[in-house]
Amino acid sequence: MTNKKKIPLRICIGCREKKPKMDLVRIVRTPENEIVLDTTGKKPGRGAYICPLEDCFKKAVKGKRLERNLQLPVSSDLISEIAETLKQKESEL
Repeated sequence: MTNKKKIPLRICIGCREKKPKMDLVRIVRTPENEIVLDTTGKKPGRGAYICPLEDCFKKAVKGKRLERNLQLPVSSDLISEIAETLKQKESEL
């Protein structure tokens, strides 16, 4: 018998669907209370996962899900920066 490796699932804060962790982008609130994109998935801090799709990001911002999950207010400058990065990732797909 072969053992199948378990694929970790996470919930996208935009569309609220369970997806494989590797298909999502992690946004982290670091211990220094900075909000950054985590490309490696291993940075310390509280994380929120989101699909690299513009629609999911818009839903997360509109419903203030990003702020709720990170437990920190998110500035509009940071939101636009994250949106730009997600657009780049979406185009890579």
